[in-house]
Amino acid sequence: MSLFGFISLGASLLSGASQKKASKSAAAAAQKAGEFNATIIERDIDLLERQRQIFNQNFAVQAQRSRTAFERDVQGAVRAGFGFAGIDISQGSPMQILRENAREFQYEQDVAEFNREIANMQISDQQESARLNAELSRMEGGAQAAGLRAQGTASLISSIGQAAQIGREYKLFGG
Repeated sequence: MSLFGFISLGASLLSGASQKKASKSAAAAAQKAGEFNATIIERDIDLLERQRQIFNQNFAVQAQRSRTAFERDVQGAVRAGFGFAGIDISQGSPMQILRENAREFQYEQDVAEFNREIANMQISDQQESARLNAELSRMEGGAQAAGLRAQGTASLISSIGQAAQIGREYKLFGG
């Protein structure tokens, strides 16, 4: 038995074990990075929900203010104008004008509501996209971790094979 044979055998096994340990650490780091990225992406989901709430609150306030302004400024001006002229506003042209104004106002409100629904749908789409990106990040981290662990296992198996070959060459195993 040669000293060089034992040293080669030991070095081969030590190299495999070291590569296995390094790959295990790299796998843990890859898994952690994937999770960290997913957490950052999921933060966007919460921010989008806050955006939705603020948008909807502003819409409700604006709709109420629009109704008040419409009644006060538009319809009130029609009533005041006809009333000042001494025209009965309970029927005829003044009522037609008030109704036409009301229909136009309702159309504007319907358009605003439709736009609000579209904005909410876009926010929901962005949230789903962020959820999927977070899931993908976790999967990528897991896949990378699995690949690194497999590399470490392959290195360890290879070094054991090399050590066995060295042992046979130097007849270290009773041979």
